[in-house]
Amino acid sequence: MDKQKRSIKLGLIATAILALAVLTLSPQQTDTAAQSSRSFIVKASSIEDAREAVHEVGGTVTHELPIINAVGASLTSSQIDTLLASQVVRLYANSKTKLTGKPNKPSGGGSAGNTYYPALIGADDLHTEGITGRGVTVAVLDSGLWPDNDVLLDSNGSLRFLGSYDVFTGVTDGARDGYGHGTHVSGVAVSSRQSSSTGRFDGIAPDADLVFVRAFDENGQGNYLDVISGLQWILDHQAAYGIRVANLSFSALPQSYYWDDPLAQAVMALWRSGIVVVASAGNRGPSAMTIGVPGNVPYIITVGAMTDNFTPEDPADDVLASFSSAGPTVEGFVKPELVAPGGHVRALMDGRDTLAVEHKQFHDGSYYFQMSGTSQAAATVTATVALMLQQSPELTPDEVKYRLLESAQPAQFSGGSPVYSIFQQGAGLVDAYGATHSTTTGSANGTMDIDLDLAGTQHYAGPADAYEQSGKGGSTSYVFFLRDAAGNPIEDDGYLWSDRYVFEDGFLWSDGFLWSDGYLWSDGFLWSDGFLWSDAYLWSDGYLWSDLQTEALFTESWVRQE
Repeated sequence: MDKQKRSIKLGLIATAILALAVLTLSPQQTDTAAQSSRSFIVKASSIEDAREAVHEVGGTVTHELPIINAVGASLTSSQIDTLLASQVVRLYANSKTKLTGKPNKPSGGGSAGNTYYPALIGADDLHTEGITGRGVTVAVLDSGLWPDNDVLLDSNGSLRFLGSYDVFTGVTDGARDGYGHGTHVSGVAVSSRQSSSTGRFDGIAPDADLVFVRAFDENGQGNYLDVISGLQWILDHQAAYGIRVANLSFSALPQSYYWDDPLAQAVMALWRSGIVVVASAGNRGPSAMTIGVPGNVPYIITVGAMTDNFTPEDPADDVLASFSSAGPTVEGFVKPELVAPGGHVRALMDGRDTLAVEHKQFHDGSYYFQMSGTSQAAATVTATVALMLQQSPELTPDEVKYRLLESAQPAQFSGGSPVYSIFQQGAGLVDAYGATHSTTTGSANGTMDIDLDLAGTQHYAGPADAYEQSGKGGSTSYVFFLRDAAGNPIEDDGYLWSDRYVFEDGFLWSDGFLWSDGYLWSDGFLWSDGFLWSDAYLWSDGYLWSDLQTEALFTESWVRQE
Protein backbone atom coordinates (compact mmCIF):
# COMPACT_ATOMS: atom_id res chain seq x y z
CA MET A 1 0.00 0.00 0.00
CA ASP A 2 1.57 3.32 -0.99
CA LYS A 3 1.92 6.12 1.56
CA GLN A 4 -0.82 8.32 0.14
CA LYS A 5 -3.40 5.56 0.22
CA ARG A 6 -2.21 4.53 3.64
CA SER A 7 -2.59 8.03 5.13
CA ILE A 8 -6.03 8.44 3.55
CA LYS A 9 -7.10 5.06 4.86
CA LEU A 10 -5.82 6.01 8.30
CA GLY A 11 -7.75 9.28 8.27
CA LEU A 12 -11.01 7.74 7.11
CA ILE A 13 -10.92 4.24 8.55
CA ALA A 14 -14.34 3.31 9.87
CA THR A 15 -13.48 0.37 12.07
CA ALA A 16 -12.88 0.76 15.79
CA ILE A 17 -9.44 0.96 17.34
CA LEU A 18 -8.49 -1.90 19.62
CA ALA A 19 -6.02 -1.27 22.45
CA LEU A 20 -2.74 -3.13 22.24
CA ALA A 21 -3.27 -4.69 25.64
CA VAL A 22 -6.39 -6.48 24.39
CA LEU A 23 -4.52 -7.99 21.45
CA THR A 24 -1.58 -9.30 23.45
CA LEU A 25 -3.32 -11.19 26.26
CA SER A 26 -2.14 -14.73 26.84
CA PRO A 27 -4.78 -17.53 27.01
CA GLN A 28 -4.50 -17.55 30.79
CA GLN A 29 -4.87 -13.77 30.95
CA THR A 30 -7.86 -13.86 28.62
CA ASP A 31 -9.97 -15.84 31.07
CA THR A 32 -9.24 -13.32 33.81
CA ALA A 33 -9.64 -10.25 31.61
CA ALA A 34 -12.99 -11.47 30.31
CA GLN A 35 -14.35 -11.14 33.81
CA SER A 36 -12.92 -7.64 34.41
CA SER A 37 -13.86 -4.33 32.89
CA ARG A 38 -11.66 -1.61 31.50
CA SER A 39 -12.30 2.03 30.75
CA PHE A 40 -12.80 3.24 27.16
CA ILE A 41 -14.02 6.22 25.22
CA VAL A 42 -16.70 5.05 22.79
CA LYS A 43 -17.33 7.44 19.91
CA ALA A 44 -20.03 7.33 17.23
CA SER A 45 -21.84 9.68 14.87
CA SER A 46 -23.92 10.86 17.84
CA ILE A 47 -23.81 10.45 21.59
CA GLU A 48 -27.11 8.58 21.37
CA ASP A 49 -25.58 6.01 19.03
CA ALA A 50 -22.53 5.62 21.27
CA ARG A 51 -24.70 5.16 24.35
CA GLU A 52 -26.94 2.65 22.63
CA ALA A 53 -23.97 0.64 21.35
CA VAL A 54 -22.58 0.31 24.86
CA HIS A 55 -25.94 -0.69 26.30
CA GLU A 56 -26.53 -3.28 23.57
CA VAL A 57 -23.37 -5.19 24.50
CA GLY A 58 -24.10 -4.94 28.23
CA GLY A 59 -21.43 -2.35 29.03
CA THR A 60 -21.76 0.44 31.58
CA VAL A 61 -21.81 4.10 30.52
CA THR A 62 -19.65 6.11 32.93
CA HIS A 63 -19.39 9.52 31.25
CA GLU A 64 -21.55 11.58 28.90
CA LEU A 65 -19.39 13.48 26.40
CA PRO A 66 -21.59 15.26 23.85
CA ILE A 67 -18.63 17.58 23.12
CA ILE A 68 -17.21 14.72 20.98
CA ASN A 69 -20.34 12.59 20.40
CA ALA A 70 -19.02 9.96 22.77
CA VAL A 71 -19.46 8.27 26.11
CA GLY A 72 -17.07 6.86 28.63
CA ALA A 73 -17.71 3.18 29.20
CA SER A 74 -16.63 0.25 31.32
CA LEU A 75 -16.26 -2.80 29.05
CA THR A 76 -15.13 -6.39 29.30
CA SER A 77 -13.00 -8.03 26.62
CA SER A 78 -15.98 -9.86 25.11
CA GLN A 79 -17.98 -6.61 24.97
CA ILE A 80 -15.04 -4.91 23.27
CA ASP A 81 -14.90 -7.68 20.64
CA THR A 82 -18.61 -7.29 19.93
CA LEU A 83 -18.33 -3.51 19.55
CA LEU A 84 -15.37 -3.88 17.21
CA ALA A 85 -17.26 -6.33 15.03
CA SER A 86 -20.19 -3.92 14.72
CA GLN A 87 -17.99 -1.27 13.03
CA VAL A 88 -20.43 1.34 14.33
CA VAL A 89 -18.17 2.96 16.92
CA ARG A 90 -14.53 3.77 17.54
CA LEU A 91 -12.85 2.75 20.78
CA TYR A 92 -10.10 4.68 22.53
CA ALA A 93 -8.45 3.22 25.61
CA ASN A 94 -8.69 5.64 28.53
CA SER A 95 -5.03 5.66 29.51
CA LYS A 96 -4.45 6.16 33.22
CA THR A 97 -1.28 8.15 33.61
CA LYS A 98 1.02 9.59 36.20
CA LEU A 99 3.22 12.61 36.46
CA THR A 100 6.84 11.50 36.32
CA GLY A 101 10.18 13.24 36.40
CA LYS A 102 12.68 14.26 39.04
CA PRO A 103 14.85 17.32 39.54
CA ASN A 104 18.20 17.20 37.79
CA LYS A 105 20.83 19.10 39.76
CA PRO A 106 18.56 22.10 40.26
CA SER A 107 20.03 25.55 40.51
CA GLY A 108 18.63 28.68 42.05
CA GLY A 109 16.41 28.97 45.10
CA GLY A 110 12.75 29.20 45.92
CA SER A 111 12.81 32.63 47.51
CA ALA A 112 13.68 34.77 44.52
CA GLY A 113 12.65 38.42 44.44
CA ASN A 114 9.60 39.77 42.67
CA THR A 115 7.93 37.96 39.79
CA TYR A 116 9.49 39.41 36.68
CA TYR A 117 7.41 37.91 33.92
CA PRO A 118 4.78 40.70 33.77
CA ALA A 119 7.56 43.20 33.05
CA LEU A 120 9.34 40.90 30.62
CA ILE A 121 6.35 40.77 28.26
CA GLY A 122 5.11 44.34 28.80
CA ALA A 123 2.08 43.48 30.93
CA ASP A 124 3.14 45.83 33.75
CA ASP A 125 2.88 48.78 31.36
CA LEU A 126 -0.68 47.74 30.53
CA HIS A 127 -1.48 47.58 34.25
CA THR A 128 -0.55 51.25 34.62
CA GLU A 129 -3.06 52.00 31.84
CA GLY A 130 -5.82 50.16 33.69
CA ILE A 131 -5.72 47.09 31.44
CA THR A 132 -5.70 44.24 33.95
CA GLY A 133 -8.08 41.68 32.42
CA ARG A 134 -11.13 43.02 34.21
CA GLY A 135 -14.40 41.60 32.89
CA VAL A 136 -12.75 38.66 31.11
CA THR A 137 -13.21 35.13 32.45
CA VAL A 138 -10.33 32.67 32.33
CA ALA A 139 -10.93 28.94 32.76
CA VAL A 140 -8.06 26.80 34.05
CA LEU A 141 -8.15 23.01 33.83
CA ASP A 142 -5.51 21.51 36.07
CA SER A 143 -4.89 19.90 39.49
CA GLY A 144 -7.01 22.25 41.59
CA LEU A 145 -6.72 25.61 43.32
CA TRP A 146 -5.39 26.76 46.68
CA PRO A 147 -8.06 29.11 48.10
CA ASP A 148 -5.67 32.00 48.64
CA ASN A 149 -6.98 35.54 48.45
CA ASP A 150 -4.54 36.43 45.70
CA VAL A 151 -6.39 34.14 43.28
CA LEU A 152 -9.85 34.42 44.82
CA LEU A 153 -9.95 38.23 44.94
CA ASP A 154 -9.08 40.93 42.43
CA SER A 155 -6.91 43.97 43.14
CA ASN A 156 -9.88 45.79 44.73
CA GLY A 157 -10.53 42.95 47.15
CA SER A 158 -13.69 41.86 45.31
CA LEU A 159 -14.46 38.21 44.68
CA ARG A 160 -13.49 37.30 41.12
CA PHE A 161 -13.52 33.53 41.57
CA LEU A 162 -16.79 32.58 39.87
CA GLY A 163 -16.94 28.83 40.33
CA SER A 164 -15.23 25.47 40.00
CA TYR A 165 -15.82 21.83 39.21
CA ASP A 166 -14.09 18.69 40.44
CA VAL A 167 -14.40 15.88 37.89
CA PHE A 168 -13.41 13.28 40.49
CA THR A 169 -16.23 14.09 42.91
CA GLY A 170 -18.72 15.95 40.73
CA VAL A 171 -18.68 18.72 43.33
CA THR A 172 -18.93 22.35 42.29
CA ASP A 173 -17.05 25.05 44.19
CA GLY A 174 -14.71 22.50 45.75
CA ALA A 175 -11.71 21.98 43.45
CA ARG A 176 -9.05 22.02 46.19
CA ASP A 177 -5.48 21.60 44.95
CA GLY A 178 -3.43 18.86 46.60
CA TYR A 179 -0.69 18.77 44.00
CA GLY A 180 0.21 22.45 43.55
CA HIS A 181 0.53 22.69 39.77
CA GLY A 182 -2.92 24.21 39.22
CA THR A 183 -2.38 26.90 41.86
CA HIS A 184 1.03 27.77 40.41
CA VAL A 185 -0.35 28.13 36.89
CA SER A 186 -3.30 30.21 38.13
CA GLY A 187 -0.97 32.44 40.11
CA VAL A 188 1.10 33.17 37.03
CA ALA A 189 -2.05 34.09 35.13
CA VAL A 190 -4.16 36.08 37.59
CA SER A 191 -2.49 36.65 40.99
CA SER A 192 -3.49 40.06 42.35
CA ARG A 193 -0.71 40.17 44.96
CA GLN A 194 1.42 43.31 44.68
CA SER A 195 5.08 43.71 45.50
CA SER A 196 5.63 45.74 48.65
CA SER A 197 8.72 47.32 47.12
CA THR A 198 7.56 48.12 43.59
CA GLY A 199 3.76 47.93 43.72
CA ARG A 200 3.80 45.68 40.67
CA PHE A 201 1.37 42.79 40.35
CA ASP A 202 2.56 39.20 40.55
CA GLY A 203 0.18 38.00 37.84
CA ILE A 204 -0.31 38.97 34.21
CA ALA A 205 -4.08 39.64 34.45
CA PRO A 206 -4.69 40.46 38.14
CA ASP A 207 -8.33 41.47 37.69
CA ALA A 208 -9.52 38.73 35.34
CA ASP A 209 -12.35 36.52 36.56
CA LEU A 210 -11.51 32.87 37.17
CA VAL A 211 -13.23 29.50 36.97
CA PHE A 212 -11.42 26.27 37.70
CA VAL A 213 -11.79 22.63 36.71
CA ARG A 214 -9.89 19.98 38.66
CA ALA A 215 -9.04 17.02 36.41
CA PHE A 216 -5.66 15.96 37.88
CA ASP A 217 -5.34 14.49 41.35
CA GLU A 218 -2.96 15.15 44.25
CA ASN A 219 -0.26 13.09 42.52
CA GLY A 220 -0.57 14.81 39.16
CA GLN A 221 -2.43 11.87 37.62
CA GLY A 222 -5.12 12.27 34.99
CA ASN A 223 -6.67 10.53 32.02
CA TYR A 224 -8.51 11.31 28.82
CA LEU A 225 -11.98 10.80 30.27
CA ASP A 226 -11.34 13.11 33.22
CA VAL A 227 -9.87 15.86 31.05
CA ILE A 228 -12.54 15.64 28.35
CA SER A 229 -15.21 15.69 31.07
CA GLY A 230 -13.61 18.89 32.34
CA LEU A 231 -13.63 20.41 28.87
CA GLN A 232 -17.29 19.42 28.59
CA TRP A 233 -18.01 21.36 31.79
CA ILE A 234 -16.22 24.44 30.45
CA LEU A 235 -18.26 24.31 27.25
CA ASP A 236 -21.51 23.79 29.17
CA HIS A 237 -20.77 26.80 31.43
CA GLN A 238 -19.30 29.09 28.79
CA ALA A 239 -22.32 31.39 28.69
CA ALA A 240 -23.08 31.32 32.41
CA TYR A 241 -19.59 32.48 33.39
CA GLY A 242 -18.66 34.37 30.24
CA ILE A 243 -15.63 32.15 29.62
CA ARG A 244 -13.43 33.67 26.90
CA VAL A 245 -10.11 31.84 27.29
CA ALA A 246 -9.06 28.41 28.58
CA ASN A 247 -5.62 27.40 29.87
CA LEU A 248 -4.50 23.81 29.27
CA SER A 249 -1.08 23.38 30.87
CA PHE A 250 -0.72 19.65 30.28
CA SER A 251 0.45 17.42 27.51
CA ALA A 252 -0.10 13.95 26.09
CA LEU A 253 2.00 11.87 23.73
CA PRO A 254 0.33 11.84 20.29
CA GLN A 255 -1.13 8.47 19.35
CA SER A 256 -2.84 9.48 16.10
CA TYR A 257 -3.40 12.41 13.80
CA TYR A 258 -4.90 15.43 15.55
CA TRP A 259 -8.33 14.98 13.96
CA ASP A 260 -8.75 11.46 15.28
CA ASP A 261 -7.69 12.13 18.86
CA PRO A 262 -10.72 12.54 21.19
CA LEU A 263 -8.93 15.05 23.42
CA ALA A 264 -7.94 17.12 20.41
CA GLN A 265 -11.51 16.98 19.13
CA ALA A 266 -12.82 18.34 22.43
CA VAL A 267 -10.29 21.17 22.34
CA MET A 268 -11.30 21.99 18.77
CA ALA A 269 -14.93 22.15 19.90
CA LEU A 270 -14.00 24.77 22.51
CA TRP A 271 -12.19 26.86 19.90
CA ARG A 272 -15.17 26.63 17.56
CA SER A 273 -17.46 27.82 20.35
CA GLY A 274 -15.53 31.08 20.66
CA ILE A 275 -13.15 30.19 23.50
CA VAL A 276 -9.48 31.02 22.93
CA VAL A 277 -7.58 27.86 23.87
CA VAL A 278 -3.95 28.14 25.01
CA ALA A 279 -1.93 24.95 25.53
CA SER A 280 1.59 24.13 26.61
CA ALA A 281 3.95 22.73 23.99
CA GLY A 282 5.34 20.12 26.38
CA ASN A 283 8.61 19.59 28.25
CA ARG A 284 10.18 16.98 25.97
CA GLY A 285 12.58 19.28 24.12
CA PRO A 286 14.94 20.19 22.71
CA SER A 287 14.47 17.51 20.05
CA ALA A 288 12.31 18.22 17.02
CA MET A 289 8.80 16.78 16.70
CA THR A 290 8.13 16.60 20.44
CA ILE A 291 4.90 18.66 20.58
CA GLY A 292 2.21 16.92 22.62
CA VAL A 293 -1.58 16.77 22.60
CA PRO A 294 -3.46 19.12 22.65
CA GLY A 295 -0.63 21.44 21.63
CA ASN A 296 -0.54 19.72 18.23
CA VAL A 297 -4.04 20.96 17.37
CA PRO A 298 -3.39 23.42 14.52
CA TYR A 299 -6.19 25.87 15.38
CA ILE A 300 -5.21 26.72 18.96
CA ILE A 301 -2.30 28.69 20.45
CA THR A 302 0.60 26.49 21.56
CA VAL A 303 3.32 27.96 23.76
CA GLY A 304 6.94 27.03 24.30
CA ALA A 305 9.22 28.35 27.04
CA MET A 306 12.12 30.77 27.21
CA THR A 307 14.15 31.77 30.23
CA ASP A 308 15.78 34.99 31.39
CA ASN A 309 18.79 32.95 32.60
CA PHE A 310 18.34 34.23 36.16
CA THR A 311 19.03 37.81 34.99
CA PRO A 312 15.52 39.24 34.50
CA GLU A 313 16.71 42.78 33.91
CA ASP A 314 19.24 41.77 31.24
CA PRO A 315 17.54 40.52 28.05
CA ALA A 316 20.87 39.97 26.31
CA ASP A 317 21.28 36.48 27.76
CA ASP A 318 17.67 35.29 27.41
CA VAL A 319 17.50 31.88 25.75
CA LEU A 320 15.06 29.20 24.68
CA ALA A 321 14.55 26.75 27.54
CA SER A 322 16.26 23.45 26.77
CA PHE A 323 13.20 21.42 27.83
CA SER A 324 10.77 23.29 25.58
CA SER A 325 9.19 20.96 23.00
CA ALA A 326 9.71 21.77 19.34
CA GLY A 327 7.84 21.14 16.10
CA PRO A 328 6.85 20.42 13.50
CA THR A 329 3.86 18.22 14.25
CA VAL A 330 3.53 14.92 12.43
CA GLU A 331 0.94 16.59 10.17
CA GLY A 332 3.49 19.25 9.18
CA PHE A 333 2.25 22.21 11.25
CA VAL A 334 4.60 24.75 12.78
CA LYS A 335 4.43 24.57 16.57
CA PRO A 336 4.78 26.25 18.99
CA GLU A 337 3.33 29.53 17.72
CA LEU A 338 4.89 31.53 20.55
CA VAL A 339 7.28 31.31 23.45
CA ALA A 340 6.83 32.94 26.86
CA PRO A 341 8.63 33.03 30.23
CA GLY A 342 8.85 29.49 31.57
CA GLY A 343 12.17 29.30 33.42
CA HIS A 344 12.40 29.39 37.26
CA VAL A 345 8.94 30.98 37.44
CA ARG A 346 7.93 32.18 40.91
CA ALA A 347 4.23 31.87 41.78
CA LEU A 348 1.80 30.83 44.50
CA MET A 349 1.71 27.35 46.03
CA ASP A 350 0.61 25.90 49.34
CA GLY A 351 3.64 24.45 51.11
CA ARG A 352 1.63 21.33 51.97
CA ASP A 353 1.04 20.40 48.32
CA THR A 354 2.83 17.40 46.83
CA LEU A 355 5.17 19.40 44.62
CA ALA A 356 6.19 21.70 47.46
CA VAL A 357 6.85 18.74 49.76
CA GLU A 358 8.84 16.79 47.16
CA HIS A 359 10.94 19.84 46.19
CA LYS A 360 11.17 21.82 49.43
CA GLN A 361 14.22 23.74 48.29
CA PHE A 362 12.05 25.61 45.82
CA HIS A 363 9.40 26.75 48.30
CA ASP A 364 10.00 29.87 50.40
CA GLY A 365 8.11 28.45 53.38
CA SER A 366 5.34 30.96 52.94
CA TYR A 367 3.53 31.61 49.64
CA TYR A 368 5.86 31.09 46.71
CA PHE A 369 7.27 28.18 44.77
CA GLN A 370 9.77 28.28 41.91
CA MET A 371 9.14 26.00 38.95
CA SER A 372 10.08 25.71 35.27
CA GLY A 373 7.98 24.46 32.38
CA THR A 374 5.93 25.24 29.32
CA SER A 375 2.93 25.08 31.70
CA GLN A 376 3.93 28.43 33.15
CA ALA A 377 4.63 29.82 29.69
CA ALA A 378 1.13 28.86 28.56
CA ALA A 379 -0.40 30.58 31.59
CA THR A 380 1.46 33.77 30.65
CA VAL A 381 -0.10 33.76 27.18
CA THR A 382 -3.54 32.84 28.55
CA ALA A 383 -3.48 35.91 30.77
CA THR A 384 -2.20 38.03 27.88
CA VAL A 385 -5.31 37.00 25.95
CA ALA A 386 -7.42 38.25 28.88
CA LEU A 387 -5.71 41.64 28.61
CA MET A 388 -6.35 41.71 24.87
CA LEU A 389 -10.03 40.85 25.29
CA GLN A 390 -10.55 43.57 27.90
CA GLN A 391 -9.19 46.07 25.40
CA SER A 392 -10.94 44.57 22.35
CA PRO A 393 -13.79 42.30 23.51
CA GLU A 394 -15.08 41.82 19.97
CA LEU A 395 -12.10 39.73 18.87
CA THR A 396 -12.65 36.15 17.73
CA PRO A 397 -10.19 33.39 18.67
CA ASP A 398 -8.68 33.49 15.18
CA GLU A 399 -8.21 37.27 15.41
CA VAL A 400 -6.61 36.96 18.84
CA LYS A 401 -4.19 34.37 17.53
CA TYR A 402 -3.24 36.51 14.55
CA ARG A 403 -2.51 39.58 16.70
CA LEU A 404 -0.37 37.51 19.03
CA LEU A 405 1.69 36.21 16.11
CA GLU A 406 1.92 39.57 14.41
CA SER A 407 3.21 41.34 17.51
CA ALA A 408 5.60 38.62 18.80
CA GLN A 409 9.32 39.33 18.96
CA PRO A 410 11.60 36.61 17.53
CA ALA A 411 15.04 36.11 19.03
CA GLN A 412 17.41 37.51 16.42
CA PHE A 413 21.11 37.99 15.85
CA SER A 414 22.41 41.52 15.37
CA GLY A 415 22.17 41.06 11.61
CA GLY A 416 18.47 40.28 11.81
CA SER A 417 18.48 36.52 11.28
CA PRO A 418 16.60 34.48 13.92
CA VAL A 419 18.61 32.72 16.60
CA TYR A 420 16.14 29.83 16.71
CA SER A 421 14.16 27.97 14.09
CA ILE A 422 10.51 28.73 13.58
CA PHE A 423 9.90 25.18 14.86
CA GLN A 424 11.41 26.18 18.20
CA GLN A 425 10.16 29.70 18.82
CA GLY A 426 7.31 30.14 16.36
CA ALA A 427 6.76 33.85 15.84
CA GLY A 428 8.84 34.61 18.93
CA LEU A 429 8.38 35.94 22.45
CA VAL A 430 4.86 37.06 23.28
CA ASP A 431 4.47 40.84 23.51
CA ALA A 432 1.47 41.56 25.73
CA TYR A 433 1.63 45.31 25.18
CA GLY A 434 1.97 45.07 21.41
CA ALA A 435 -0.76 42.45 21.04
CA THR A 436 -3.20 44.34 23.26
CA HIS A 437 -2.76 47.61 21.40
CA SER A 438 -2.59 46.00 17.96
CA THR A 439 -5.14 47.15 15.40
CA THR A 440 -4.39 44.56 12.73
CA THR A 441 -7.46 42.97 11.19
CA GLY A 442 -5.88 39.68 10.16
CA SER A 443 -7.30 36.29 11.08
CA ALA A 444 -5.36 33.07 11.66
CA ASN A 445 -6.46 29.64 10.44
CA GLY A 446 -8.06 31.26 7.41
CA THR A 447 -7.45 28.35 5.06
CA MET A 448 -8.99 25.77 7.37
CA ASP A 449 -12.63 24.95 8.11
CA ILE A 450 -12.99 23.69 11.67
CA ASP A 451 -16.59 22.59 11.11
CA LEU A 452 -15.60 20.27 8.28
CA ASP A 453 -12.59 19.10 10.26
CA LEU A 454 -14.73 18.12 13.24
CA ALA A 455 -17.32 16.55 10.94
CA GLY A 456 -14.59 14.27 9.59
CA THR A 457 -15.07 15.32 5.98
CA GLN A 458 -11.94 17.43 5.57
CA HIS A 459 -8.58 17.46 7.32
CA TYR A 460 -5.45 19.55 7.01
CA ALA A 461 -1.68 19.39 6.95
CA GLY A 462 0.82 22.15 7.51
CA PRO A 463 3.59 23.37 5.19
CA ALA A 464 6.52 21.66 6.92
CA ASP A 465 8.45 18.98 5.08
CA ALA A 466 11.79 17.25 5.54
CA TYR A 467 14.47 15.23 3.85
CA GLU A 468 17.05 12.87 5.25
CA GLN A 469 20.68 13.85 5.47
CA SER A 470 23.47 11.38 6.14
CA GLY A 471 26.06 12.26 8.74
CA LYS A 472 29.28 10.90 10.11
CA GLY A 473 29.38 7.24 11.03
CA GLY A 474 26.24 6.49 9.04
CA SER A 475 24.00 8.63 11.25
CA THR A 476 20.90 10.22 9.77
CA SER A 477 19.52 13.67 10.52
CA TYR A 478 16.45 15.43 9.21
CA VAL A 479 16.50 18.75 7.42
CA PHE A 480 13.19 20.56 7.90
CA PHE A 481 11.87 23.26 5.61
CA LEU A 482 8.61 24.92 4.60
CA ARG A 483 6.73 24.89 1.31
CA ASP A 484 4.54 27.67 -0.05
CA ALA A 485 0.99 27.30 -1.36
CA ALA A 486 2.33 26.04 -4.69
CA GLY A 487 4.37 23.34 -3.00
CA ASN A 488 7.72 25.03 -3.60
CA PRO A 489 10.35 25.21 -0.84
CA ILE A 490 10.42 28.66 0.72
CA GLU A 491 14.18 28.27 1.00
CA ASP A 492 15.68 26.23 -1.85
CA ASP A 493 18.26 24.40 0.22
CA GLY A 494 16.10 23.88 3.27
CA TYR A 495 17.56 24.37 6.73
CA LEU A 496 18.28 22.36 9.81
CA TRP A 497 15.57 22.66 12.43
CA SER A 498 17.95 24.64 14.63
CA ASP A 499 19.01 27.03 11.88
CA ARG A 500 17.71 30.36 10.66
CA TYR A 501 14.35 31.15 9.18
CA VAL A 502 13.17 34.30 7.44
CA PHE A 503 10.04 35.61 9.16
CA GLU A 504 9.09 38.11 6.48
CA ASP A 505 6.97 35.56 4.61
CA GLY A 506 3.74 36.41 6.44
CA PHE A 507 1.89 33.72 8.32
CA LEU A 508 1.59 31.09 5.63
CA TRP A 509 3.05 28.67 8.14
CA SER A 510 0.14 29.16 10.54
CA ASP A 511 -2.39 27.91 8.03
CA GLY A 512 -3.13 24.48 6.63
CA PHE A 513 -3.72 22.74 3.33
CA LEU A 514 -6.14 19.97 2.47
CA TRP A 515 -4.64 16.67 3.52
CA SER A 516 -5.59 15.11 0.18
CA ASP A 517 -4.29 17.95 -2.03
CA GLY A 518 -1.30 15.87 -2.96
CA TYR A 519 1.30 18.44 -3.94
CA LEU A 520 3.10 18.10 -0.63
CA TRP A 521 1.73 14.86 0.67
CA SER A 522 1.63 12.69 -2.46
CA ASP A 523 4.32 10.51 -0.94
CA GLY A 524 3.18 10.98 2.63
CA PHE A 525 5.33 12.67 5.21
CA LEU A 526 8.87 11.39 5.28
CA TRP A 527 8.74 10.87 9.04
CA SER A 528 5.27 9.31 9.27
CA ASP A 529 6.52 5.73 9.14
CA GLY A 530 9.91 5.95 10.72
CA PHE A 531 10.77 9.04 12.70
CA LEU A 532 8.38 9.59 15.54
CA TRP A 533 6.29 6.53 16.24
CA SER A 534 8.35 3.70 14.81
CA ASP A 535 8.80 1.99 18.17
CA ALA A 536 5.25 2.31 19.44
CA TYR A 537 2.56 2.59 16.80
CA LEU A 538 1.58 0.81 13.60
CA TRP A 539 0.78 2.99 10.60
CA SER A 540 0.07 0.48 7.84
CA ASP A 541 -3.53 -0.72 7.88
CA GLY A 542 -4.69 1.39 10.79
CA TYR A 543 -3.12 1.81 14.18
CA LEU A 544 -3.43 0.59 17.73
CA TRP A 545 -4.49 3.01 20.45
CA SER A 546 -2.63 1.59 23.42
CA ASP A 547 -3.47 1.99 27.10
CA LEU A 548 -0.07 0.63 28.05
CA GLN A 549 1.52 4.03 27.53
CA THR A 550 2.23 5.15 31.09
CA GLU A 551 3.07 8.75 30.34
CA ALA A 552 0.40 9.69 27.82
CA LEU A 553 -1.18 12.45 29.90
CA PHE A 554 0.47 14.54 32.56
CA THR A 555 0.43 18.06 33.93
CA GLU A 556 4.13 18.32 32.98
CA SER A 557 7.20 16.47 34.16
CA TRP A 558 9.53 18.14 36.61
CA VAL A 559 12.42 19.75 34.77
CA ARG A 560 15.61 21.43 35.78
CA GLN A 561 15.26 25.06 36.79
CA GLU A 562 16.51 27.25 33.93
